[in-house]
Amino acid sequence: MAQIVKRIRTVTDPKTGNKVKKESEKWWCRYRDALGIERRKPLSKNKAISQQMLQILLDAVEKERLGLMTHSQEQIKEARRPIQQHIDDFELHQKAKENSEQYIYETKQKVSDIVAHCQWNNILQIRESDVENFLLYLRKQLGRSIQTSNNYLRAIKCFTHWLKRDKRLTTNPLAEMEMLNTSTDRRHDRRALEDEEFVRLLHVAETGPPRMGLIGRDRAMLYLLAAWTGFRRGELGSLTVRSFDWNAPTPTVTVQAMYSKHRKTDEQILHPDVVERFKEWLTKRKPKDEDEILLPVSKKTCGTDRRTSAMLEFDLASARRFWIAETDDPDEKRRRENSEFLLYRNKSGLFADFHGLRHTFITNLGKAGVSPKTAQTLARHSDISLTMNIYTHVNREAEVAAINALPSVPKSITDKPKPESNESSESN
Repeated sequence: MAQIVKRIRTVTDPKTGNKVKKESEKWWCRYRDALGIERRKPLSKNKAISQQMLQILLDAVEKERLGLMTHSQEQIKEARRPIQQHIDDFELHQKAKENSEQYIYETKQKVSDIVAHCQWNNILQIRESDVENFLLYLRKQLGRSIQTSNNYLRAIKCFTHWLKRDKRLTTNPLAEMEMLNTSTDRRHDRRALEDEEFVRLLHVAETGPPRMGLIGRDRAMLYLLAAWTGFRRGELGSLTVRSFDWNAPTPTVTVQAMYSKHRKTDEQILHPDVVERFKEWLTKRKPKDEDEILLPVSKKTCGTDRRTSAMLEFDLASARRFWIAETDDPDEKRRRENSEFLLYRNKSGLFADFHGLRHTFITNLGKAGVSPKTAQTLARHSDISLTMNIYTHVNREAEVAAINALPSVPKSITDKPKPESNESSESN
């Protein structure tokens, strides 16, 4: 029977960390459509208006049952096909958009996992309550993070959105589902490397043995470009000699649209020190031609996805061992062993993984006094809050320096600026 209700959800209070029950602001309705499928839909904050909206929905359902509004026979036939056939077609759609193989595989796998768990045989069976139960199972039973839960929801919503766009469904049954707040359950936040940490990382990489199929100096150049351009692993893995323009007034490096995360050609300005070190490295690298991949770390360009975070973890651990071994003083050695310097994961649970080098790039822009808008542009973010709140890190020393830069506190009323006299005001 159709009804309107206030939804009750259990959420985590960001201030206390306690689980609390929260009532939705809007009224929701529950009803069955003309095909007998249970639907839920948000209405209005006003109960009387919500009842009127529900009646309109029920009238439309009745008209459909009476044949006044009908699904075409082709739509019904299409909707009753095995759902796996639609998933396969959705995969072809993703390939046509030239999404990366990894993205296509992961999206299809997530959709298939949800379908298998919910035991859907055709797309008419897709419903919000089933997806909610799966995501709850994912978090509570399997211990997955809210971020992972949101990734699954994003994948299945992408699938149902395509079903509607391709006229396979008349409505998107998951259109109203919302992501959960990831700030209450962060599992893999990153940190930026300090200047001395990065210097030691480069040194140990340059002088160290091969790792993950890359010799030391190649790893060092990979880290340097990541931390001074903000490019991601797949973007760095697409670079060739042609990607660099040394003849421009300001040298640049360009990532082609097919390798960029947001599918746009990205041009980044190069720091003079990076230009100098890169040219020196290139004379030793000696590529066969201008189209050879210089840093083969991405499957899309070289056929192999190299575990760059494991590579970085290895070099950080080596650098930390050398740093601790530099001192013979027992107290200093104990202090270094207990410090977070060069740790891959610090005591706060923050990771200095390969993507953390992008955090290092954006954080260094902030240290250099770059304006937030310029930093957003150089980071290639569509949302400035992402640049400021996620990728820009402020350490304790920066906070102390900021407080110390404030004006001195007046010691007495005589320290305050004196008001201008009437004579001076009149003369002005």
